[in-house]
Amino acid sequence: MGKSFIWFDLGYTLVYKPRERIYRAFLLEHGIHRTIEEIELAYHVVDKHFMRYYPGVLGREQERFFPWYLGLLNYELKVDFKLHEQYARLEELERLQGYRWELYPFVIETLERLKRNGIGLGLISNWDGGARDLLDRCGLTRLLDAIVISSEVGFEKPSQEIFRHACLIAGVTPDKGLYVGDNYYDDVVGSRAIGLDSVLINRLGYRGIEEIEFSPILASIASLPDWLNHTVGAGTWEFD
Repeated sequence: MGKSFIWFDLGYTLVYKPRERIYRAFLLEHGIHRTIEEIELAYHVVDKHFMRYYPGVLGREQERFFPWYLGLLNYELKVDFKLHEQYARLEELERLQGYRWELYPFVIETLERLKRNGIGLGLISNWDGGARDLLDRCGLTRLLDAIVISSEVGFEKPSQEIFRHACLIAGVTPDKGLYVGDNYYDDVVGSRAIGLDSVLINRLGYRGIEEIEFSPILASIASLPDWLNHTVGAGTWEFD
């Protein structure tokens, strides 16, 4: 099962938004206390609910779905607000606090470890025209050998076309590649449809994805090098 190329999803695989901090600040304005861990779990559960029942919605402009999303998030946290007022205040807090996508702290080190061992790296992401700027700002562009963004190629995950296109531009057959992402329905189902093996990222074990029977599941890409060395075969790579 030798693998020579690994593609990654972008959002909540390589980058994240500190949304729990913003939501917690909003709650505190209303005299309500919830821990960051409680808010993180609620976001996680609602994310997975949308991935399962409303495919594609999370990739749309936020204003098209977020009040709807907020209703479920509030329900998980046992709070109740007028959704459009809440949404407006959260947007204001985001602007005030400089809210933006950030790189997980382990990503650069992990990708550099993989590259040192001769593995090609790529990105397949459902993202808008801002993806390239985000990749540049986070220092990811220099580490990626192939970049496939849905808004540029006209295909979206889980369509087979976007995965086939990625293999084509990387010059790799699906059996030599691996795809890593956090959305089972977009990432695993889509990649496996063309014979591309996959790893699912789920930070909280099986929380939020109890309906799925799938492995491997990793908490983050930080453990990917060790998983590769163990799964593909000891001695295949010597990850430092």
